[in-house]
Amino acid sequence: MESIQAIKQRFGIIGNDVKLNRAIEKAIQVAPTDISVLVTGESGTGKEAIPKIIHALSHRKHGKFIAVNCGAIPEGTIDSELFGHEKGAFTGATSTRSGYFEEANGGTIFLDEVGELPLTTQVRLLRVLENGEFIKVGSSKVQKTDVRIVAATNVQMFKAIKKGKFREDLYYRLSTVEIFLPPLRERKDDVHLLFRKFASDFALKYKMPTIRLTDEAIQLLCNYRWSGNVRQLRNVAEQISVLEQERIIPPHVLANYLPNVGRSNLPAVIESPKSDSDFNSEREILYKVLFDMKNDLNDLKKLTLELMQSGNAQKVQKEHQGLIQKIYGHDDATGFKQERNQEVYDVPQRSGIQPTIVTAVPDTNDDKYAFAEEIQEEETLSLHDKELELIKKALERNRGRRKAAAKELGISERTLYRKIKQFDL
Repeated sequence: MESIQAIKQRFGIIGNDVKLNRAIEKAIQVAPTDISVLVTGESGTGKEAIPKIIHALSHRKHGKFIAVNCGAIPEGTIDSELFGHEKGAFTGATSTRSGYFEEANGGTIFLDEVGELPLTTQVRLLRVLENGEFIKVGSSKVQKTDVRIVAATNVQMFKAIKKGKFREDLYYRLSTVEIFLPPLRERKDDVHLLFRKFASDFALKYKMPTIRLTDEAIQLLCNYRWSGNVRQLRNVAEQISVLEQERIIPPHVLANYLPNVGRSNLPAVIESPKSDSDFNSEREILYKVLFDMKNDLNDLKKLTLELMQSGNAQKVQKEHQGLIQKIYGHDDATGFKQERNQEVYDVPQRSGIQPTIVTAVPDTNDDKYAFAEEIQEEETLSLHDKELELIKKALERNRGRRKAAAKELGISERTLYRKIKQFDL
C-alpha cells in the first residue's frame, strides 16, 4: 500500500492538513474494495482527485474510468447518457447508443454533482447499485453491468432529502463510505504552499519570473476566507502572474484581487430549523393573511350586531371584552364613552382604523330599541338605467352631436348609434 506522501506526489496534491490527510487515507483504504464512496465538500475543494486515487489503487485500474458531471446534462437526456437508448426511442434517436454504465463495465464511474440528478434517474441508479441491472431508454431488455460507483456532491444531502429532492435510500447506498474534503479556510497552513505551487506553474507556462509575496501579503492571503476554495486561489495566482509587472507583491496589490477583502464576516446569517407549521411559499402566507382578515371581519360584524340589538355599550363590552381585545388590541375595560346623543367606541387606532361612532335617537319612550333608526334603502339603479342616463347626458352636453358624444363616452360612433336605436332616443 502506498503512503499518503507518495499518493500526494503522484496526484499533485498539495498540503499537510490533518483533515486532508485523513481523506486521502480513507481513499487508500477503500480502494481495493468495491464499496460505493460519496465524496463531500464545498465546490472547488478538489473532490475529483479522490475518485482518481480510488480507481488507480483498485483492481479495476486497467478498466475504464469515466467521469460524468450530472449537473451539466439536461434532465431530458440524462437517462440516455447514463444508460443508453434504442433506435427510435425518442425524436433524434437515429441509432442505438451505449450509455456510460455500459461503457464503464469492469471499471469505475465517477458521478460528479450527484445531488443534481432528477428523481426518476435516481430510481434507475438505485437499481444499478442494488443488483447491477439497468434498462436502456426505449428497451425492455434488462442488462447487467459491473461498475464501481464513486459519487461527489457539494449539496447538503440531508437538507435535499428533507425537501424531497434526493432519495434517502439512494443516499445510504452511495455513502457506504463518506469522504469529506475540508474547505480551504480550514487549511490556513496550506494556503501559501498552494499559492507558491500555482505561481511556479504559471511562471513556467507563461515564461516569466515567478511572483513572490511579502510577509504582510502572505498574512493577508492566509487570513482570507476563500469562498471559492482552491479553484479561487488558483485563479488569483494566475491573474497576478499575468497582470502585474512587479514580481514582488505587497498586500495592497494583493487586496485588489481579493473580493470583499477587509469586510467583516459579521453579522453571520444562521439558519434556524423550521417547524412543520411554517409556510413553504408566499402564496400560503397570503392565504393565511386573507383568512385572518376574514375572521376579524366576522368578529367585528358579530360585535356590531350585539351592540345594535342590546343598545347597551357597557354590557356589550363586558360580555365581549376578549373579542374587543382580539380585534383592537385594547387591554383595559374603558372601551366605551357615552355622551348626550352619541355613543363612542373608544379604542386605540391601529392600522388606520378609526373609532366607530354610533349615532342614537334620544330615548323618549323608555324603549331600549328606540335608538335605532330605520335604515333607508339606498336608491339603486340598474346597469340599463345607468347606461341610458349617461348616453342622454352626453348627447345633451354635445347638443346631439353623436361623434362628440361617443368620444366623451369612450365608445365608437357606431356603438353609440346602435344604443340610440336600442333605447329609442
